[in-house]
Parts: sequence; structure tokens; C-alpha cells
Amino acid sequence: MADAIAVRNLTKVYGGALKDRVPAVDNISFTVAQGEVFGFIGPNGAGKTTTIKILLGLLFPTSGEAEVLGKPAGDIETKRRISYLPESPYFYEHMTGAEVIDFYCRLFRMGAAERKAKTQELLERVGLAEDGHRTLRQYSKGMLQRIGIAQALINDPDLLFLDEPTSGLDPIAHKDITELIASLGRQGKTVFLSSHQLGDVETVCDRVAIINRGKIVKIGTLDDLLRAGRTVITFAKAGSELVEQVKPYAERVSADGELVRVYVESEENVHSVLDAARGKATLVSVLPQRQTLEDLFVEIVREVRK
Repeated sequence: MADAIAVRNLTKVYGGALKDRVPAVDNISFTVAQGEVFGFIGPNGAGKTTTIKILLGLLFPTSGEAEVLGKPAGDIETKRRISYLPESPYFYEHMTGAEVIDFYCRLFRMGAAERKAKTQELLERVGLAEDGHRTLRQYSKGMLQRIGIAQALINDPDLLFLDEPTSGLDPIAHKDITELIASLGRQGKTVFLSSHQLGDVETVCDRVAIINRGKIVKIGTLDDLLRAGRTVITFAKAGSELVEQVKPYAERVSADGELVRVYVESEENVHSVLDAARGKATLVSVLPQRQTLEDLFVEIVREVRK
């Protein structure tokens, strides 16, 4: 099965005179498999939006190649099979939710009966079945994001590009949109997700690429990218003597009465703490904590900036 996206040595340079040229995307290569939810993350100005625009055929690369669904990026027929939700989509506020969906259905030359059925289907799918009669100026930001996703699904796309789909949402809308993205993956859709909400990316994505200053610095599954983090060891009936004995092996120690938590970085130090505590306290738990995507992201970006 061919990849949904294949990028090879892609470069995009802005600027006229040689000394003024800025490589927004600098010789990057990656693939996205069909049916994969792929996270594409990086700090502001890293090259995310430029890459997306090239894949959509809105920009031409300076050099390199980009294929989308087996065709060169920008292929007209391929565009019928993809969809894009920008970070700040614009809709006509005087239209109702149902009218917006109907309007975009007309762009796909659907007949009246098909438009009516598709509009109802999509409003239900994004949780707006009871609000389709309201104008968009009455919609919250979360509702506007839902209507944006609804219009992005009109053509039943094989590949969706989502740029910051959960930015600025309240917790309930945030959770709903994240679950909707996850459901698209379960349905076999390929999703290219660019977001600063790293918890969302960690939750829904199969693989992640981190881009910084135009270069991809990490790419892989979360299991590949995220190393085991520290271990938290909790003791009960522990006194001040135990705290002093475990401090040499701990990143941090917190005490709350007779309850002591010891935060340890290495497996060797875990054994040292347990040995030091033997006979001096009651062991409650030993809980390994995996590094988060946010931890990795901050670590990489700070290292590059040094």
C-alpha cells in the first residue's frame, strides 16, 4: 500500500537576494502511512505551516518532492480526496450551521436530496444536530471548530490536514474535538495533525515528527521517542531519619507527616532507596513515570537554542 504522504528532501527558501534568503523548510524527508494519525509539531516559525501549504499545493517548494495520495502535491484530482481545516477558519456569520454545510456541499455539486442528507449526517456527527438552525454569530469557538470539522468531512476525505483544531477551546469542547479526531483514525482516515496542544498529540497520534528551524529533529512512534522517566516511591510510617538516608539517591523528596515520596531518576537509585528504607518504613508503591511528549519537546527545542 502506497504512503498517504511522501516527502523527499523538501526545501522552501524565502527571500530574494542570497544574503536575505531564509530556509523555512530545510531538506526534510518523511512519510505518513495510509490510515495513520500523524502529529507534526514544533515551535512557532519552525516550518509547520509552510510544509502543510506545500502538501496542499498552495506553495511550490524550492527543491525536493512531495507526494500526496500517490500524486505530486497540488494534483487537481487528488484535491477531491483531501481536506484542510486551518487554525482560524472563516465562515459567513449570518448563515446557520446547516446553511454553511449546504453551501460547501454545493461546491461538490451535490443535488438537493444529497445535500440535505449530508448536512444532517455531519451536524449529528460533530454534535450540532440541535444547533443547525442557529447562525454562526451565536456559536461559541468550540461550536465553530465543530462546524469547521463538519465542512472538512463533506467529501469523505481519505486525508485530512488539521491545523490547531483544539486551540482556545473550553475543556468540554476540547475533549469532544480530541475524541472526534481519534474516531477519524479508527475509521481508517489519514490525519495530519499540527498542534501546540501536545497532550492531544500524545493521546491520538500513532507517530510524531518534531520540526525545529526548518529541520525534522525527531520522528517515530511515541514508544520510540519517549524514554522511561523517573520513578516515584511512596513510603508510609516514615520518619525524618529515612528522608536523610534516601536524599543522596533522589532527585527530590517530599514529606507529608509520615507519608514520604521519593522521586528517583535511575533504576540503580531505585534499588538504593529501597535498600535504605528496609525496616524503617512501609513501602506503599513504586510507580515508574514515562517521559511526556511535552518534556521531550521542551528538551529538544532548548537544546537546539543553546
